[in-house]
Amino acid sequence: MKALLSHEPGPPESLVLEDIRSPEPGDGEICIAVTACGVNFPDLLMVADRYQFRPPRPFAPGAEVAGIVARVGPNVSSFAPGDRVMAICSWGGMAEELVVHQSKCIAVPDFLPLAEAAAFQMTYGTAWHALVTAGRLVAGETVLVLGAAGGVGMAAVEIATALGAHVIAAVSTEEKAAIAMERGATSAIVYPRGPLDRDQRRALGIEIRKAGKGGPHLVIDPVGGDYSEAAVRGIRRGGRLAIVGFTAGIASIPMNLVLLNEATIVPAAWGAVVAHDPDGFRRTISDLLRLYEGGGIRPYISHRFSLQDGAAALRSLSDRATIGKTIVDVTQVQGDPS
Repeated sequence: MKALLSHEPGPPESLVLEDIRSPEPGDGEICIAVTACGVNFPDLLMVADRYQFRPPRPFAPGAEVAGIVARVGPNVSSFAPGDRVMAICSWGGMAEELVVHQSKCIAVPDFLPLAEAAAFQMTYGTAWHALVTAGRLVAGETVLVLGAAGGVGMAAVEIATALGAHVIAAVSTEEKAAIAMERGATSAIVYPRGPLDRDQRRALGIEIRKAGKGGPHLVIDPVGGDYSEAAVRGIRRGGRLAIVGFTAGIASIPMNLVLLNEATIVPAAWGAVVAHDPDGFRRTISDLLRLYEGGGIRPYISHRFSLQDGAAALRSLSDRATIGKTIVDVTQVQGDPS
């Protein structure tokens, strides 16, 4: 089989497409013939050795996949060859076949295309966890979503809208603002590209407070960097900020702002739920599938690449060229970044 492998730390272009031996499932494991792999920011960090987990090399990046069960190992009771499944695998997804434990897999219902299933678990799971579990969203509240045109951000816009919130989409371009509005945001803020100086952080904070008519009740922050400080400056008294990630760098928030606004900062680590709370993971995906079936959410896939062009898929994410999600279509022969 073919796999896109990282042999040494580096940029996306360091990945190499190679022929390797097909894996065989062990006890409780299934082998998935991968149809598509979702591309996420941790994939970039992992290839560059900048992530908290460093798999032994060579490895294929790709933390979420969807496909068809090809083979099963001993003591597999949940799945059989031919079943449609999606899985969170941490790495290994940019390959034609992948072995995962059955506990990491979820059956894909007929109403969900496999390409969209590959773009579903990481972003929507993260957004639901940040909004509902960590953020304690209440219908009628105002939610500010930073990076609202990215994978997690756009998922948060859709979910918050479906749950009855008023959504402010914060993005870097007018084009992204228009798309976020199409996906359900009630208003949008176009912020400058970072890093932001002190005056810019203050100005953005004022803009956030005005847009939220006194400030948002909840901030979903997958961006970090200087934007986190601006969000805390603009948050409503007693508001919550859910930390999701740091695509703009790890934030340094002056604690006096937290005190003055009586704000609460909460972690929203979806990866910890996947790793340590299998029941919570399955409940969340079940809730999201019901929301999808009812028309409340739908993955926005802006770019599709073939396996051989998987490095370009990661580069598009690194260059902030992606709106919504990028996937690697493992069944595709030639690249089509469209």
